[in-house]
Amino acid sequence: MRRALALARRGLGRTSPNPAVGAVLVRGGRVIGEGWHRRAGEPHAEILALRGANARGATLYVTLEPCCTHGRTPPCTDAIIAAGVRRVVVAATDPNPKHRGRGLRLLRRAGIRVESGLFAEEATALNSAFNKWIVAGMPLVVAKAALSLDGRMATRTGDSKWITSEAARRQAHKLRAQVDAIMVGAKTVMRDNPQLTVRYGLRGKQPWRVVVGRCPRTARIFTDAYRERTLHFPTRNLRWVLRKLGQMGITSVLIEGGPTLLAAAFDAGLVDKVAFFYAPKVIAGAARMAEATTVEGRWRRIGSEMLFEGDVK
Repeated sequence: MRRALALARRGLGRTSPNPAVGAVLVRGGRVIGEGWHRRAGEPHAEILALRGANARGATLYVTLEPCCTHGRTPPCTDAIIAAGVRRVVVAATDPNPKHRGRGLRLLRRAGIRVESGLFAEEATALNSAFNKWIVAGMPLVVAKAALSLDGRMATRTGDSKWITSEAARRQAHKLRAQVDAIMVGAKTVMRDNPQLTVRYGLRGKQPWRVVVGRCPRTARIFTDAYRERTLHFPTRNLRWVLRKLGQMGITSVLIEGGPTLLAAAFDAGLVDKVAFFYAPKVIAGAARMAEATTVEGRWRRIGSEMLFEGDVK
């Protein structure tokens, strides 16, 4: 199951609005097939694991309950039964109230031994965005910010490049590559003219770019090669915007700012997760980022809090 979870993670950011799923087929203590769901509309993990293997009498480990209805692809339960699989071990059940447990019951009725709950917590966390979207119709919201030690996102003149290191920015782009949409406020578009693209050589689809608030449509996100992947909502009603995005099949949103948009999302109780990058700098009253005070030190955990101690360079 650990291997199946590792395979499932390869699909993160690519399978939406489907979940990321991994599967491993084992017989006689030997892996004879494996697969992961690569993108919506393509074969599911179970089908890829079964493909080309003699599955009669084998055990199938899968991170999510096999589908049992016709969608863009046939039901996986039919393929599992037809292949002669003897035992199926499932990590998490399908959160969809219409499907939850039905796939497991169909397999049991066919005489297949079914076990569920192995690494259920890890498998559920893996698809937290899909789980929220399928149950609530709303995307998972991750608030991302780059901050100085004194909690600032820019200097007093608005200079924000760069607070964090290149390594931290690369990690931030990995976050972009795993979500369906990146959201910013109109002020950020007008002030920074951001690209909001996935770079650093990362592969995958370009997330939707969502602008909230009124702004002229002259910024590059409205005119560049990905302009068809840009959505503009001239409103401050974030809950309404998120519901609209959910109706489009968008299961996850990374809010990148600015501070006004982030504050509004927290005030409305819409944030599910945070990704805050803290740089060892003190901006205070600096006009340019190059003038910020750099600190050399280390983080230390004290209970549930973190203490940064260091020397001013």
